Amino acid sequence: MRLGFALPQIGPLAGAEALIRVAKGAEDLGFDSLWVLDRVLWPVDPQSPYPVGDGTLPALYKNVLDPLETLTFVAAHTTKISLGTSVLNIPFYNPTLLARRLSTLDVLSGGRLQVGFGNGWSPDEYDAVGTSMKTRGKRADESLQVLEAIWTTDPVEFEGEYYRIPKSFIGPKPIQKPRPPIFLAAYVPAALRRVAQYSDGWMPVGIPLGGVAQMFEGIKEMAQEFGRDPEKLDLLVRANLEISDSPLENERADFTGTLEQIKGDIAATQELGATDLLFDVQFSPGADSVDKMIEWMEQLRELAR
Repeated sequence: MRLGFALPQIGPLAGAEALIRVAKGAEDLGFDSLWVLDRVLWPVDPQSPYPVGDGTLPALYKNVLDPLETLTFVAAHTTKISLGTSVLNIPFYNPTLLARRLSTLDVLSGGRLQVGFGNGWSPDEYDAVGTSMKTRGKRADESLQVLEAIWTTDPVEFEGEYYRIPKSFIGPKPIQKPRPPIFLAAYVPAALRRVAQYSDGWMPVGIPLGGVAQMFEGIKEMAQEFGRDPEKLDLLVRANLEISDSPLENERADFTGTLEQIKGDIAATQELGATDLLFDVQFSPGADSVDKMIEWMEQLRELAR
């Protein structure tokens, strides 16, 4: 099972020095990948509650570095570790322009890009970027088709309901062939079918480990319906950690509690057959310094050996 670590991209720690230290530290420790998230704004009066915890959006989201610029910066300070998005909200972006940005990152990093996409959940963010939540599923499908066309064909030509590309040459193409791997975060049936039809794997976030296996089997069955090999689908589990000094009891959420409790969750993730486990300590109480993040990074690396 490969291991990933989230970059300090949000909150007061987000900045050049922190990114360089964490990125180089992860690469030196043998982590396989580095990850960023996508958050547009922190609404003062949100239209919808945050879909995690008590519904309150974390204050860390008031300050967020752009995900792709962050990865491009980190690419220049590392040599071999993969660079991933977990996740970009694909309906927020024009897919033709996004294809060029992602291709550029793959080229400049020497073929290290991994792309995780989602659809987002915040009506306030949809309003801010000028697109409709009602059409987000259809836009996501079409965007994935546009990316595939741009990355794998020349000349490119596309005619859809939302996007059109006149017959054109669009470069550069990604270094990775036929394209960088695409993973999708999904929960509802239509989105799970999108995983089965278009992606290289599923990226569940916030789903209890006990439910992941059953949902992933359903995705594999749908992949067969689309004529795809289900065994080629990866499973990437994102763990938003909350580390404590004392054990948590009763209804403990996955990846919360002491490092020893979290060690059990790591083992359970491996037993699921996950290909990747992505650690994010930014939301953990006490993650208020780069030194602390690196200390936890070192401890998590040892736990997963």
